[in-house]
Amino acid sequence: MALTHTPSSEVVRIAPLGAAIRGAVNTAVLKAKELEVIRLVVPAGKTLPQHQVPGEITLLCIEGECELKTPGALQVLATGDFVHLEGGTPHALTGRSNASLLLTISLCTERG
Repeated sequence: MALTHTPSSEVVRIAPLGAAIRGAVNTAVLKAKELEVIRLVVPAGKTLPQHQVPGEITLLCIEGECELKTPGALQVLATGDFVHLEGGTPHALTGRSNASLLLTISLCTERG
């Protein structure tokens, strides 16, 4: 079954999940020609293992806290924190508390 994504010009509310974060799953918000947007849920104590993608990414912490590990750095992302990673940067996330983040992935990998 194909995932349904948000059509152009449709408004989507990306608000904290609150108590509903328990049991919540990752949700595809948008996949367009050059951009993918996902609500990422990272439960407390769980780790998304190190990986990388070709395009640039951003993470906006909507609620909770998680650790972002990149080569040479370990940073804590808390509610309201925003970070950008260059394409190809290896990274992993671990929930310090139940967290949800807005992840954007650039699907454009050409460098100018």
